[in-house]
Amino acid sequence: MRLMLYERASGALRELTKNFDHWAGDTSWARDSRSLFFCAPLRSTTQVFQVDLEGKITQVTDGRHDLKNVAAGADGKTLYARRSTIERPFEIVTVSLPGGGVAALTGINDEVFSRLKLPEVRERWVTARDGAAVHCWVVYPPDFDPAREYPLILYCQGGPQTPIGQWFSFCWNFHLMAARGYIVVAPSRRGLPGFGQAWNDAISKDWGGEAMQDYLAATDDLFAEPYVDRARAAAIGASFGGYSVFWLMGHDQEDRFCAMVAHAGIFNLESWYGTTEELWFPDWDLGGPYWGDPRARPAYERDSPHRCADQWNTPLLIIQGEKDFRTPASEGLQAFTAAQAQGVPSRLLYYPDEGHWVLGAQNGLLWHRVFFDWLDRWCQPAEN
Repeated sequence: MRLMLYERASGALRELTKNFDHWAGDTSWARDSRSLFFCAPLRSTTQVFQVDLEGKITQVTDGRHDLKNVAAGADGKTLYARRSTIERPFEIVTVSLPGGGVAALTGINDEVFSRLKLPEVRERWVTARDGAAVHCWVVYPPDFDPAREYPLILYCQGGPQTPIGQWFSFCWNFHLMAARGYIVVAPSRRGLPGFGQAWNDAISKDWGGEAMQDYLAATDDLFAEPYVDRARAAAIGASFGGYSVFWLMGHDQEDRFCAMVAHAGIFNLESWYGTTEELWFPDWDLGGPYWGDPRARPAYERDSPHRCADQWNTPLLIIQGEKDFRTPASEGLQAFTAAQAQGVPSRLLYYPDEGHWVLGAQNGLLWHRVFFDWLDRWCQPAEN
């Protein structure tokens, strides 16, 4: 994602972020029209940057937060943005210029959060199989006690080129998972923005490769901690994260996980190619159709989870929406059939009125009830 400047008088088009190795978005002109402000993912956060008309870029903010929808104030010294963290949903903040100081402007949720115990969020770097450094957010339960043992949740991100950041999700809510007594690790595996374009590109045509090893490396790194119960670990994810769960089901030879949750996951790359509405994407990320360029064929043969379904033995919850045209419902149904036919403990939560995301309020409540019922059934925190 690059920021381009179009000169209407001459028709010239210039890239302002040519020397910027991250994605640019949420753009706003400065009041004097001599520069622009934009937001970009950076090391699993989203920060505000400023670029002048010659392409000189300055980082404006820093800190553990996601800043979105930046807009310049009338005084030329203030920016406005939405700010979220893993612990709290969006509030409106001001960003001072110069300096980049962030201050809360609204506190819509202050009263609610004053009554809650918050989790602890720590930054952690782990070493991947090939020696690369992988960034992780680790979310610890409120009143975390290192003398106890806690179950672990490995969160697998979707996309596959969608950044993990400091977002507050109404389904994949790390705050709520930690509050239920789980430690959550969210690795920024290969393919995620915020660590340079080369890291971002590393997922394409290698879905089952180093990105999956990054997940296992993060899991093993947390397993080394005495407060993690190695017998009570789960892997969860949606979209490409659901694909990751299906892939791990068939390739984790060490049986690291006692439960799995896959939402809108890709099970069979060939049938997915024939049914998804986003056809340009597998053409790019897998190299084309399974019957086309022979160079694309290995991705379908090597990386499709359905080819290793005979190795499945981990209890699996599948969540699927009928109106999902990105990852059609047939993918979830195929995976559920594969689990059921082999006697793998499995459950299907099927929404006839939802798409790729669960957006209905009542559906969201059901989502959480089934999600935690499944995790608690197989990964109930051990009594200490």
